[in-house]
Amino acid sequence: MPLAQGDQAPDFTLPGSGGETLALAALRGRKAVLYFYPKDDTSGCTLEAQGFNALLAAFAAADATVLGISPDPVKSHDRFRDKYGLAFPLASDETKAMLAAYGVWVEKSMYGKTYMGVERTTMLLDRDGRIARIWPKVKVPGHAEAVLEAARALP
Repeated sequence: MPLAQGDQAPDFTLPGSGGETLALAALRGRKAVLYFYPKDDTSGCTLEAQGFNALLAAFAAADATVLGISPDPVKSHDRFRDKYGLAFPLASDETKAMLAAYGVWVEKSMYGKTYMGVERTTMLLDRDGRIARIWPKVKVPGHAEAVLEAARALP
C-alpha cells in the first residue's frame, strides 16, 4: 500500500554524508523535506540538489530541514556534496529498505528493459512526522520552489 498524505512517515536511521547518522526521530519538531533521487552526480539529480541548496536559507526560515536520500554509498555522497558545495545532508540507503518503505524503490523501464530504481519523489513532513504532501515522479525545473512554498504554508 503506497504512502499517502496524512500517513505517519516510516521510521528510519541511515548513514549520511560527512559521517552523520540521519534519523526520522531527529527531525521531529521541525518540518522536513525528504527528497528521493536516483543517483549522485547525474544531470537531473545535480540540478535538483542545486535547486534545494540555493533555497536552503529560505527552507531554514520556514523551519524546514532538507534531506536528500538515494541508494548511493556514503563515499559517493561525500564526493557529490563536495563537488557542488551542498550544505544539507545526504542519506545513503544501500539496502533500499527505507526506499521501499517509502514506496520509491520501484520497477522502471527504459528502452524496453525493466529494472529496479528510485522514482524521483519528494515528501514534506509536518512537525509530528506525518506526510503533509507528496510529489511523485518529480520534474526538476521549479520543483524546489514549489516545495518551499508548501513548507512555508505548513504550520
